[in-house]
Amino acid sequence: MSFEVAVERRLGDTVVACAFHIGGGLTALFGPSGAGKTSVLNMVAGLLRPDAGRVVVGGEVLFDSAGGVDVPVQARRAGYVFQDARLFPHLRVRENLAYGMKPEGLMTLEEAAEFLGIAHLLNRWPRSLSGGEAHRVSIGRALLSNPRFLLMDEPLTGLDRARREDVLRVIERLRDEVGLPILYVSHDRAEVERLAGTIIEM
Repeated sequence: MSFEVAVERRLGDTVVACAFHIGGGLTALFGPSGAGKTSVLNMVAGLLRPDAGRVVVGGEVLFDSAGGVDVPVQARRAGYVFQDARLFPHLRVRENLAYGMKPEGLMTLEEAAEFLGIAHLLNRWPRSLSGGEAHRVSIGRALLSNPRFLLMDEPLTGLDRARREDVLRVIERLRDEVGLPILYVSHDRAEVERLAGTIIEM
């Protein structure tokens, strides 16, 4: 599944602009903080409307300023993994995973929990999870929404070395075994060189 992205948006005194056309696999948007990487991700997701441009994923036009196309967020079927896990504190892990779950998805809740190594956490509360565990639950919730593609915004932020390695291995398995195209944001050169087939520098 290909990504065709050419977007531009003014944010205050800054203009964020990015253009690329790539195939599947994991593609990294790489650059320093403030370069506009997350803004580009949000424009692909539909959370931020470009001033001008075009977003096409897998041949489907999601946004086209010239053609007047702007597909709603929920209809774009993007699985979004944010920097912070954003789990619901009043729901146990199982209920967090089930939130927004689609029955026709890539895998069942149990299969996703096994794949991510979080089956033993299903009855835990989010406050009792380590950072790495919370990020894996967040990835699971995105997977269970039956996405066409994944957007990952610095999912290793704030993790110690051991937890980073746990989540890196999960992302590698997503890339290699699940086969979903992934657009991945990071400012860590070693991280993107390990994970990405294509690196777009911003």
